Amino acid sequence: MKQKIKIWWEKLWLPMNIKWFVGIPVGGFVAFFFGILFWGGFNWGVESTNSMEFCISCHEMKNTVYLELQESKHFKNHVGIQATCADCHVPKDWVPKMIRKVKATRELYHKAMGTIDTLEKFETHRLELAQRVWAEMKDNNSLECRNCHSYEAMDLSLQNRQAQRRHTLEWYEKTGDTCIDCHKGVAHKLPEGY
Repeated sequence: MKQKIKIWWEKLWLPMNIKWFVGIPVGGFVAFFFGILFWGGFNWGVESTNSMEFCISCHEMKNTVYLELQESKHFKNHVGIQATCADCHVPKDWVPKMIRKVKATRELYHKAMGTIDTLEKFETHRLELAQRVWAEMKDNNSLECRNCHSYEAMDLSLQNRQAQRRHTLEWYEKTGDTCIDCHKGVAHKLPEGY
């Protein structure tokens, strides 16, 4: 064992071969280049799945919740701001976004199994699906809502007294209530049985 260590130590201090001297930077550049290509492709794929076109490419979404969204103020309003599916269902920050994307694999499974491929099946599962989304939003303090809405930007003087009291950080800290506790059904109809 000592002999192997001695040989290794001596090789470490030998003058470098020119191939190694050139090969290491070239290899580093190649790895860096392919890393950029991989990251760009990965990021493009993630962002492509956040588009409205991708979300409504499933007829289950196009013929149900997308129609409801089109009737809401989040789709068409006097200021011309339009929320997409990802604005409300995918966090903007990278780590929470990746967690949501991993959770979305469950949706792919149910798509393949045909769990909600008809309006009747969708309505049967609507309450369960809504409760899952509401629970996630409750757990993350309605992070998706806060992508567009913030306590600081609200003009409380234009709100009724109850809303003025509830749209404060103090209310959240006191009660734990978050946006979704009061604003269920803001972009989609409430499920039967709720």
